[in-house]
Amino acid sequence: MLNAARLQILARLESLGTVRAVGTSLHLSPSAVSAQLAALEAETGARLLERTGRRVRLTPAGRTLARHARVILDQMALAEAELAHPDGEPAGVVRVAAFSSAVRALVIPLAARLAVEHPRVEVEVDELDPRESGPALRRADVDVAVTADLLDGALLAGPDVATVPLLEDPVVLVTARGDQAPGEPADLARLADAPWAADLPGRYLSTLVESACREAGFEPRVVARLPSYELLLAHVEAGLSVALLPGLAVDPRYAVDARPLRAPRTRPVYAAVRRGAAPTAATTVVLGALRRVAREVAGHAPPGTG
Repeated sequence: MLNAARLQILARLESLGTVRAVGTSLHLSPSAVSAQLAALEAETGARLLERTGRRVRLTPAGRTLARHARVILDQMALAEAELAHPDGEPAGVVRVAAFSSAVRALVIPLAARLAVEHPRVEVEVDELDPRESGPALRRADVDVAVTADLLDGALLAGPDVATVPLLEDPVVLVTARGDQAPGEPADLARLADAPWAADLPGRYLSTLVESACREAGFEPRVVARLPSYELLLAHVEAGLSVALLPGLAVDPRYAVDARPLRAPRTRPVYAAVRRGAAPTAATTVVLGALRRVAREVAGHAPPGTG
């Protein structure tokens, strides 16, 4: 008989890569993790791990069992949810991870809506960068990941993940209120001498600014490196810079104008869940509500325009 706790440890080892990281995530000592993995090998009669010095990695058999473990654990969670709520009414906790602007624009409105429509469904929210939400989803730390494709082509989708498109988030030029004609598509070539704000080198916004400006024929003069959207918007609001942002990131509390680009760019945003067991009734409700909220957001112009 396979032990569910040991299967969880194996699945996390595949996701996290080290015994120490698995122990930290499950509040276990490395020696306790190693002992549980050894017991799992004894239960299965298969060699699940290869040891190289002080490190371990999964064998092909270990990777196969880890893949099945995720399906088994999801199926157990589904059974527990149905047994806890035999009336079939959606209920329980759904853990949602999302990047910062999606938390504000999509997940918070989603949670507020469900508090009225399905008060027995509780939405727990974790703010996670798109690079972090995929691993969190795969190791079952979250049930739904709201994420976006990155410019380097890194995708969350895979054979173990199912995705649900939510919206195409337009990239907009953000300027201080009144500095440019609002609503008119922006020609970046006219901003070759402008000071720019971006985030840290190598991250999404910096790569976006560099590629868009180079496509327009110039190298941007970046005067502020601000990984916080709030600080970046405050810098632009003060008239110290211009910036490119996804529309969802433009907070209407700031006195800025957001204009579409003459050469349009978009960021695909979608929800992702693990494949395997059918989602719980509560997760299905969350996905449906997310799609409705996204349709409403997509039906409006980016915040700050006009």
